[in-house]
Amino acid sequence: MKVWVFAELTPDGPTQATLELLAKARQLGDAEAVALGPGATSAASELGTHGAATVFASDDAVYADFLAQPAAHALGALAATHSPDLILFPSTYGARDVAGRLQAKLGSTLMANATDIAGPDTVRAEIGGGTLLVDVVLEGPTPRLVIVSPKVFVAEAVGGAAKVVPVDVEIPDGCKRVRRTERHDEPSVGPKLEEAKVVVSGGRGLQDPANVSLLHQLADAIGGAAVGATRAIVDAGWISYSHQVGQTGKTVKPDVYMAIGVSGALQHLVGMKGSKFVIAINKDADAPIFRVADLGVVGDALVVVPALISELAKRRG
Repeated sequence: MKVWVFAELTPDGPTQATLELLAKARQLGDAEAVALGPGATSAASELGTHGAATVFASDDAVYADFLAQPAAHALGALAATHSPDLILFPSTYGARDVAGRLQAKLGSTLMANATDIAGPDTVRAEIGGGTLLVDVVLEGPTPRLVIVSPKVFVAEAVGGAAKVVPVDVEIPDGCKRVRRTERHDEPSVGPKLEEAKVVVSGGRGLQDPANVSLLHQLADAIGGAAVGATRAIVDAGWISYSHQVGQTGKTVKPDVYMAIGVSGALQHLVGMKGSKFVIAINKDADAPIFRVADLGVVGDALVVVPALISELAKRRG
């Protein structure tokens, strides 16, 4: 079975989600990757190290300057020539846009939010916020298209070098209708949320946007911790979207997850249920978060957290 991975790229190389998908692609059959945009050719080395036997690559800026349509067009042309059985996509806004447009071109089955893949025609997903597992049968023409949830596979460098095949697909003017006019890179502080071993998350229990600073102080006191947040305080403008954990945010699987003033809504739990150890601080003893917590503290976060920061500072001193 030939399995393709749509490789998303950053200035530093392939995204972590791309490398996770390659790990699964290797298990399923012959793993290959499609990398489009500036840096694609240089990314082939890392893609090969993670198991891609072949990388279809183009460094053409058209894939970065215009949204989704050029990539979908190129993928459609490549699929018609090389006949993959399955194409895996990361669960990001950009990749989902490409997958949807490709499905419209090919008429293939498109499955989203997959948590496991048994083969070219069977995919597992979670529904009801992860309370039920369902096996979905994929039918119709190949390639089948699957958008995979983050953090369900583990990226692993296995060595090897990929054969680089240049992508020479002419992009018609009709695919250049939506241009990216500006790019904003938000400065990051501390470890990446998805990769941190300790995540300190806050919710409405912080009571005021000024108190979000307590999360950063606690993360600094712990050392190497990242700051997360619920959708409620992101939507309220207390903290940027890049910190959001949950169904419509990021999925994290740290060694320790600290939920501070977080009620424990199902949509939030979906994004952190893979955490190894959960600590909850909430003044509501009946908050749902305590049902998943390994350690619960019933108390006002604005009292407990400063005391915890002070104690950590004493121990470090």
